[in-house]
Amino acid sequence: MATRFQTLPGFRDFYPEDCAARNHVFDIWRRVARRYGFVEYEGPILEPTELYRRKSGAEIVNQLFCFTDKGEREVSMRPELTPTLARMAAARQRDFRKPLRWFSIGQFFRYEKHQKGRGREFYQFNCDILGEESALADAELMALAIDLMREFGFTASHFRLRISDRDAWVRFAAGKGLDEAGVATFLQVIDKMERTPEGKVVEQLGSLGLALDEVRAFIASGAEASPAIARILADLAARGLADYVEVDLGIVRGLAYYTGPVFEIFDIGKGMRAVAGGGRYDQLVGLVGGVEMAACGFAMGDMVITDLIRETEGPAERLAAAVEENARVDACVVLADPSKEAEAASMVQTLRDAGFRVLTSLSSAKVAKQFQAAEQSGARFAVIVGVEFPELTLRDLASRAERAVPAEGVVEALGRPR
Repeated sequence: MATRFQTLPGFRDFYPEDCAARNHVFDIWRRVARRYGFVEYEGPILEPTELYRRKSGAEIVNQLFCFTDKGEREVSMRPELTPTLARMAAARQRDFRKPLRWFSIGQFFRYEKHQKGRGREFYQFNCDILGEESALADAELMALAIDLMREFGFTASHFRLRISDRDAWVRFAAGKGLDEAGVATFLQVIDKMERTPEGKVVEQLGSLGLALDEVRAFIASGAEASPAIARILADLAARGLADYVEVDLGIVRGLAYYTGPVFEIFDIGKGMRAVAGGGRYDQLVGLVGGVEMAACGFAMGDMVITDLIRETEGPAERLAAAVEENARVDACVVLADPSKEAEAASMVQTLRDAGFRVLTSLSSAKVAKQFQAAEQSGARFAVIVGVEFPELTLRDLASRAERAVPAEGVVEALGRPR
């Protein structure tokens, strides 16, 4: 009996309707990024494993698809793009005018437990500004992230961008006498505080000489705790985006390389993982590439945003329309007279050369079956090639109205391609 192969855990098959949904997301990512003046770049799927160790420490190896290649090099399939970006920016930083505004859409791999919104392979939109220290760069990225959500069809009733400042927490912890190791431990506690039982949080803070009440008081101080947040909020308000933003100092982002403002986007009910997240990482380019360069960026994965789109009225309808439109064609060429096969083939090519999406039967099918296929394809018109050629019959498949059209006039008669 033949072996039946299945998709590996955490990996996905993309059937045509899935590809159409994915491309709808990709199209919006690209359109909004370009609207903001960002240019697209890409890096390799494989990188030296040491690149990820340098950024995240030895423990990152447990989350990597890593192996030794045929050249005896220790390599990993990329789990993220920021280290590659830092390497690339440092390598040719003199060749580009600052600040860099770069975005990428690529596939990534993490060996971790797969669950809703998280797989072992996924696509991700990455958007970064490098070479600019101003908090206005952070505001620009947050505005772009908000506009991505609006372009998908979400409103202020659907999501919030929650902003914090990791540097404000570092100042708070240092003011309480914590050393560098203590600050790192403290930030990990704050990062997981929402998901940790209160008793455990009290215990963890107590081991650092801190009380939960003083931490909560700092969180309640909001924008007052950070001049950077205050400036970002003022900028977003001037853009008319204030309704999409709230200050939440409880967010610090778990990755240790963040150095300033950070943010995450959540659906209002917080029923899903963060839809997007990022922040400022001014030290990473220097760590990876030896060139000091201020930087900030964020990422949005395809799995969570697609789930949220499908579960939200409005965005779901836009997605369904995009999927439906992807499968439609402009016209079907129907061969009513088998002796005119060459003429039909010529007409198909003429229409495709003019930019129309065109189908035609690839076998000697009966005319009725060809019409049935044309209607099922969603085509607007059937172009009927019969004994009267070079005169053709153009049928509107919605109204069933027909009219005679000379072969040289078909392109004009069809109007504009979809």
